[in-house]
Amino acid sequence: MRTTSNPAFKNLPTNGGYANFNYGQGGFGAPGQAPVAPPQATRPMTIDDVVTKTAITLALTVATGAATYISGLYALALPAAIIGLVLSLVIIFKKKVSPALVIAYAAVEGVFLGGISYVIGGAVNNFTGGGGSGIIMQAIAGTMGVFAAMLVVYKTGAVRVTPKLTKWIIGAAAGVAILMLVNLVAGFFTAGGLGLRDGGPIAIVFSLVCIGIAAFSFLLDFDAADKAIKSGVDAKFAWYVAFGLMTTLVWLYLEILRLLSYFQND
Repeated sequence: MRTTSNPAFKNLPTNGGYANFNYGQGGFGAPGQAPVAPPQATRPMTIDDVVTKTAITLALTVATGAATYISGLYALALPAAIIGLVLSLVIIFKKKVSPALVIAYAAVEGVFLGGISYVIGGAVNNFTGGGGSGIIMQAIAGTMGVFAAMLVVYKTGAVRVTPKLTKWIIGAAAGVAILMLVNLVAGFFTAGGLGLRDGGPIAIVFSLVCIGIAAFSFLLDFDAADKAIKSGVDAKFAWYVAFGLMTTLVWLYLEILRLLSYFQND
């Protein structure tokens, strides 16, 4: 399976779902022993499995996010972010698929996004006198629009996922992650750090770059899921695919919301 920038997809088996079942060694065993039935193959993953599991996780994220936003419990954003990080690491490094962990991650991420959205929306309201809820809806619409557009791009083959493109996206994602970390550290010594998140021209360009990388990351996610389906991996791995897509969606939403908030300062 081709490499992807999303660590969640690295848990997908590289062999087909039936490759681990040795039918040739099944059958009748030694003389005098009862016939041994061949091992039962599990159902291979289909596109319907991916769509269903992704829809479940997305719906749960939206539900918990909306509940957090409406209730104004923005203080839950920080603990939710910490719990979400821990859950994501457990899901990534855990060898066995755990639907419960993926569902828990989706719920916690919803709380995190709802709290962040409330804070940013409130800041916009205080600065402009209104429009905070408007940019939230615009960010949601923009995220869904980018997701749909990249799915069309992938399915039509307008942009082919080649090893070169994969390396470029992975390198770019690693680059922006390092810049974010450096900007965070620099912020402890200089107001605004490197200026990547202060709402100025550099911050706007940086957010646009992050949005572009997140959008192209969907191509790698779709390709990894497509390869997994074609290779016949177990249907339970659809939860890994849903988790991987959710991580990219969360990043994209945050970057679009942040970019929209910059323009409210003009």
